[in-house]
Amino acid sequence: MTTLTLTELYTADDGRARFRDWPVALSEGTPAARLSSLMASGGCQFRRSPVGFASDFHCTGTPQWLVVLQGRMEIGLRDGTARVFGPGECFYSNDTLPAGARFDPQVHGHRSRLLGDDPLVTLFVRA
Repeated sequence: MTTLTLTELYTADDGRARFRDWPVALSEGTPAARLSSLMASGGCQFRRSPVGFASDFHCTGTPQWLVVLQGRMEIGLRDGTARVFGPGECFYSNDTLPAGARFDPQVHGHRSRLLGDDPLVTLFVRA
């Protein structure tokens, strides 16, 4: 069995967004085409963001996979950490607002922005 290491953007116990690696076991399929177990999903959406796109700090409303199809995007955290994702790369966006908390942009969430001169095309797959 092999694994695929993916990125998860999550909310830590202190309410702040963090990145962590998430190993996904590839335990199904054949030796020529290893598969993970089937994961539930609740629909998908495509998004096209124009050159210059940038968001303010926000939390993920519903946990979802984000797959970059075209362009490059940067996800930045309050602590200054940032990761860049390009075509064919994905991450699990799971930095939801902690239960009972009011959104504080100085503490919660992440920001995103397009890098480069190409529009950003992404696929969101709800978990």
